Formats: sequence, C-alpha cells, structure tokens
Amino acid sequence: MTTDSPGLRVWLAVIVLGVASFTMVTTEFAPVGLLSQIALDLGRDQAAVGLTVTLYAWIGAASGLLSAVLLQRFPRKPLLVVLMLVLSASNLAAMLSDSFAGLLLARAVGAVVHGFFWAMAAAIATQIAPSHRMGVATAIVFGGISMATVIGVPLVNLIGQNSGWRAAFGVIGGVGLCTSVLMVGVLPRLRAGSPAGWQALAAVVRRQDLRRIYAVTAFMAAANFAAYTFIEPFLGEIADVPSFMIGVMLFGFGGAGFVGNILTGVLIDRFMTSVITWGLLALAGALVGLGWFGPQLGTGTAVTLLVVWGAAVAALFAGLQTWILRAAGSMAMSAAAIHSAVINSAIGVGAILGARMLNLSDLSGVMLMAGVIVIVPLLIMRVGRSGET
Repeated sequence: MTTDSPGLRVWLAVIVLGVASFTMVTTEFAPVGLLSQIALDLGRDQAAVGLTVTLYAWIGAASGLLSAVLLQRFPRKPLLVVLMLVLSASNLAAMLSDSFAGLLLARAVGAVVHGFFWAMAAAIATQIAPSHRMGVATAIVFGGISMATVIGVPLVNLIGQNSGWRAAFGVIGGVGLCTSVLMVGVLPRLRAGSPAGWQALAAVVRRQDLRRIYAVTAFMAAANFAAYTFIEPFLGEIADVPSFMIGVMLFGFGGAGFVGNILTGVLIDRFMTSVITWGLLALAGALVGLGWFGPQLGTGTAVTLLVVWGAAVAALFAGLQTWILRAAGSMAMSAAAIHSAVINSAIGVGAILGARMLNLSDLSGVMLMAGVIVIVPLLIMRVGRSGET
C-alpha cells in the first residue's frame, strides 16, 4: 500500500484513524456504563447485559482472524469507510432495539466490524506514515483507546443518565457517521493488500518470535481486563473515597493512559523493548499494590497507583502493536489480524477470570491475582530474546 499524500495530510489521516479507534472502543464498552438502564428497560438482569461486552469481544476476535482471508482484495479506503458506516448503523439499531435479542444482534454486527477494523488499522497507519515514525503512528491510533476511556465511556454514561441509554447509542452512531465523512476527505488512496488466506495465518503462527509477542499480549491483556472490569466497585470500597470521587479517579486513569500514549509515541521507535518491559513492571506493581493494600488505601495512594496503571497499560497496547508490526515485516497484515484476535479473546477471558476470582475471594483478591498474572509476560520477555531494538 502506498500513498501520494505527503506531510500534514499524512498525519491528518493517521489522526482520523485514531478518531475511528475512539469510536470503535466507545462502542465496545458502552454497555458498561449503561448496564442498569438497559437491564431495567429490556427486562434482563445486569449479568446478562454484561455478557454483551464479552460477546462483542469474542466475535471481534473471530472476525479479526477472518479479515486476513476475506478482506485482502478490497481497496483499503472505501473498506474503512464502509466499516465505519456499518458500525454507525449497528449503534443506531441498538438505539431502536425493543428487545434484548435485537440488542444482541445489533452488537454482534458491530463486533464483526470491530474485528475487521483492528486487524487493519494500525498496519495501515504505519504504512501511511514514514517508516521511521511507525511507533508514533501506532501510538496515535491506540490513543483512541485512551480517549475512549477518558471521554467516550464517561460521556456515554452521562448521556444515559440524562437522556436514556438509547440516546447514548444514537450519539455514538452519529460520531461514527461524522468519522466516515472525515475518512472520505482525508484518507489517501490505499491499494488492496496481496491475496492472503489460512496459509498466511498459519505461516505467522509458525514463527516463534511472533508467538512470543502474542503470548506477552494475551497474558497482559487478560490480567488488565480481569482487574479493569471491577475497577469501579473496588474504588467504592476504599474508605476515604466519596462516591463522587470515583468518576474523577476513573478520569485520571484514562488521562494517564493518554499521557502514556504520547510518551510511547516519543520513545517506542528507539527503545521498544525497554518501554514494554518497564510497562509490564509498572502494571504489575500497580495491580499488586492495589490488591495488597485493598480498602486501606488512602486516596492519594489509590490515585497514584491508578495513574501508573493507566499509563502502563496504554504504553503496552501501543508498544506491543508496534512490536508485532515491526517483527512481522511483509506479513504485517496477517500478523495484525491475529494480534487483534488475541487482544479481543483476552478481554473476554480476563473478565471471566476476574469474576471467578471474585467468587473465591474479594475485589482486592481480583487485583492481586491480576498483578501476579503480569509476572508471566515478564518472564516471557526474558526468554529467547530476538533481534528487536
């Protein structure tokens, strides 16, 4: 894939991909802030509505793998525009759903688009941008995840509280429509990729260096989402934290993630292995600290650990995506498709692990378990170093 658009327009195109990622992630986690409203309106319990997030993640994982087989022949620009339009339609369908089955169907369509998008987005951004700025381009695209945490999910919750959960999905659909218009105007022409299939995916899986990156990603993401799923009730148990402060602390978590993305963009192209290693150490330390001290945490300590956690996990998602693209070389699109599937699978697995641990222990135990899991990718990083910088 090539582009004939130099300079500012190149980076505007990368930023638009970041806006698209913001819309995708806000769509994925929208039900988290609207559980009680959706459950009450559609006559389901909150656990059932919560499964819409797990279902979304696992369908996204499957579609991410299929993208390497089904989408390689399509020109990238119109494909991205169509995906964004379908995502908008799925949100509008969710808004109009009069049954839980209708909501699930709308979410399933959005999840398919989600997997397709994430299998391509970072790889396309790094091919639009100059080769020596691959890390910066990846950080911008993954910055959409942090912005969804900082602005998207809290905004969805706010709209839901004031205008109802249907209005919240309608607003997300409107944002998606605006993003598709921006894509038409800003994205350069991008040729289709070379034909790929299951053989290309199998070739990626056979590579030991790529399997190591997938293993690091899987354990890190599962640990993160095992803890993140229960972050709100955990903060609610801290003695010194009034209820209104929980939203502020979550905003701080997302804001730290945004800063982590910026720092990663600055450092990742020169210090990739160090960024990932220190990110894992910081993530493990923050989660173990939260779990070890539990409700006895003071507000200041809790905020500090949340900031470390948010910055670390943002750096890790951007850093690991850069690592997989750099290591894969000409196999980047197939490798990115599998990486997207790994992340989405780990989201679902992590949420289930956290719930199982909560049945055996308490919220502090969930945090502590998640922190211990992060030791595994740290050990993997120490084994069989390859030639990355």
